Amino acid sequence: MNFAKVSERRANLFWRTLAFACMGLLLLLMAGFFWATSTPGQSYEGAITAPDDVGMPARLEADVRNLSEQPRNLDHSSSIISSLAYLSGALEEMGYAVERQEVLAPAENLIVTIPSAAPNSPILIIGAHYDTVQVSPGADDNASGVAALLEIARRLKKRGSGPTEVQLVFYANEEPPYFQTGAMGSHVHAMSLLEPDRVAGMISLETMGYFSNKPGSQNYPFPLSVRYPSTGNFIAFVGDTSSRDFLRETIGQFRKNARIPSVGGTAPSIIQGIDWSDHWAYSRLGIPAFMVTDTAVFRNPNYHRISDTPETLDYARLALVVEGLEATITDRFIEKP
Repeated sequence: MNFAKVSERRANLFWRTLAFACMGLLLLLMAGFFWATSTPGQSYEGAITAPDDVGMPARLEADVRNLSEQPRNLDHSSSIISSLAYLSGALEEMGYAVERQEVLAPAENLIVTIPSAAPNSPILIIGAHYDTVQVSPGADDNASGVAALLEIARRLKKRGSGPTEVQLVFYANEEPPYFQTGAMGSHVHAMSLLEPDRVAGMISLETMGYFSNKPGSQNYPFPLSVRYPSTGNFIAFVGDTSSRDFLRETIGQFRKNARIPSVGGTAPSIIQGIDWSDHWAYSRLGIPAFMVTDTAVFRNPNYHRISDTPETLDYARLALVVEGLEATITDRFIEKP
């Protein structure tokens, strides 16, 4: 027996088996990646036109400017107090009763509820944080999300009650040093839910107003760049894989209504940026949750800088996002048969 040839055949068999195993694992990973990032419907591809509500861009800009006069955090407590007064005043003027939830004084969550027409109904939570990092006036991060939530509140007030209870929450303390800690406003709200099993889902409005038509203006954490466009002219729906069904259903409905490009997908939370917003607090409790975002640092060069100012945002496109979201919320949760 030629032991050298036997050893060679065994070595070749080992390496072929290993190669096939690696190829199979690679194919499995690729299939999982495309499964997690696939979304239904067709992203809008037409010309960007004015929103149906022609006055909305001006209202969005006015809200962003009012909120972005200076940084909003506990080191600038006067701006926290003035922001809370501005937001509660706007909500009360719409006819809402505003609930205040203490986080770290003087920071509070503001909560308004659109009750359901039926008892023990599902709950939809839509939220946006109003605080900023230390030096930034935070026009995009996150006065844009707050202004969008105010507009959604204004529009939903005209709809009345439906089969789903809707809670609109303006959060304190999303930014460091409170990010993903017990003092984060969304964590406080999530932990206060008396019946978390009733929550159908949570949508975080996060950094939504910066758009660019310049090729190469959009970046991604690896490996998402192989899947998504390189021009930052879209709005994104982003969550972890546990929220895939809720995200897919929502973006599918959004694409039926919206006149702005959209992308969406889920990924494990270990991927950079996937859980960088208030949806984290709910997802960790098993509640389906995702954020709607312009992707923040992956697009906006002003992210967390003093240059994050109101004049850098595109309020017409932000209004198109708001119209698409409000129609989606109405179709799925307010007027759902």
